[in-house]
Amino acid sequence: MRIPFIAGNWKMFKTKKEAKEFAEEFRTLYKDTDVRTAICAPFTQLDTLKEAFAGTSIGVGAQNVHFEDEGAFTGEISLPMLKEIGVDYCVIGHSERRQYFNETDETVNLKLKKLLNESDIVPILCVGENLEQREAGREKEIVEGQIRADLAGISADKVASMVIAYEPIWAIGTGKTATPEQAGEMCAVIRGIIEELYDEDTCDRVIIQYGGSVKPENATEIMNMDEIDGALVGGASLIPQKFMDIINS
Repeated sequence: MRIPFIAGNWKMFKTKKEAKEFAEEFRTLYKDTDVRTAICAPFTQLDTLKEAFAGTSIGVGAQNVHFEDEGAFTGEISLPMLKEIGVDYCVIGHSERRQYFNETDETVNLKLKKLLNESDIVPILCVGENLEQREAGREKEIVEGQIRADLAGISADKVASMVIAYEPIWAIGTGKTATPEQAGEMCAVIRGIIEELYDEDTCDRVIIQYGGSVKPENATEIMNMDEIDGALVGGASLIPQKFMDIINS
């Protein structure tokens, strides 16, 4: 049985002081549950959150990683650096990385292989179409192309341990949200692609999240869709009570 997974993506928000304050408040709200929970934060906050969440089941994730161990890659963070901190998750291929920082399916594939072959850090692979592609009826084609390229050369057992987040770009930070039916349909499409590429067992095991303006007011309806196993939450994850409300949904 797939365990529901709610992950917060803080993007470029919060100082170390603010992260510590969040963690202290969130710990008072959080109760152990059968829902996996994590915060994916900027690199400067990872140590702070690991320390603050010690002794709990709350995971900590990075928002990116480079596919080389070291080198002349100014501004990048390597896998050995993340392993030293002890992070649990790592977001790969977020649409903002693809749009603003020239992330490609080829680099996403290299990063996934790095994480899966050389660590126990769980990748959260982000895929999704933009508004123009959605309005042209190409959303399934776009997402399938991303998944096929991103997972090229990765074995079934590795894919089964991953998380895939369907994030329609037109619903990220816009206030627009895919309807539960739209989100559920695309998550079902993703599961079908995984079954076609691998097998039924792999598609049954992979966790598929929805992300895109998830908030307490719409979380329950979204989570009730059969093929949605959780959420990658943006703005609402910055506020302890709102994030807890989504977990409780």
